[in-house]
Amino acid sequence: MMVEKPDSFSHVSRQREPTAEMRVLESAEIFRGATEIMIRHGSVVYRMKITRQGKLILNK
Repeated sequence: MMVEKPDSFSHVSRQREPTAEMRVLESAEIFRGATEIMIRHGSVVYRMKITRQGKLILNK
């Protein structure tokens, strides 16, 4: 079975670099040692979690 390497996914859009107008926050500053935080956006509360693989998951 042939598996395509991630760098050959030309159809996938790349994340753009932050511009001078964009604020960049470090996840360590936001989480402050925790692996899960709650974020209020308007009247809805979301949960953001760091997985064991170090990825971020945002749930409603």
